[in-house]
Amino acid sequence: MVVASAIVDGMFGREYDGSVKLAVLSDTHMSRLEQLPRKLLDGLSEADLIIHLGDFTGKELLDGLRTLGDFRGVAGNMDIAAVRAELPEEAVLDLDGKKVAITHGWGAPWGLRERLAARFEGVDVVLYGHTHRAAEEWVGGMLFFNPGSASGKFPALRKTYGVIDIGESVRGRIVRID
Repeated sequence: MVVASAIVDGMFGREYDGSVKLAVLSDTHMSRLEQLPRKLLDGLSEADLIIHLGDFTGKELLDGLRTLGDFRGVAGNMDIAAVRAELPEEAVLDLDGKKVAITHGWGAPWGLRERLAARFEGVDVVLYGHTHRAAEEWVGGMLFFNPGSASGKFPALRKTYGVIDIGESVRGRIVRID
């Protein structure tokens, strides 16, 4: 279940020119940064903010992602105690006036979007993982976005991550890694 939460106001002290580019990944199930595909690492280097939605499974990967730039993340159900000690299970970020909820997700994959909508009423975007299946769905003015699995772990159909552009509007896209 989702227990810990955090509210983060503003863009971490940084000013942007009216748009923010997020690189969003989840369910890497890898121990170290060096294990991530080169195409993903290149994509992360182009982002204003890197967001990992849990199931790192290795503390070294968390530490490595923090070296790449502005970073926020949440712990997933498969994360070790060292990762859980440093990350909340959910957070709400204020990015250029848009409320962005980040969570790994919990429970069975069916009905997850409905549980997320109830949990994060009033936000503009809900970023989540857990299912390993990439998804981008607008419901009631909210974007529900799952970047899939960056490692392609079952039941993912392929390796993917997401890019979200936040400005006057919000646009998301799934990027195939393989």
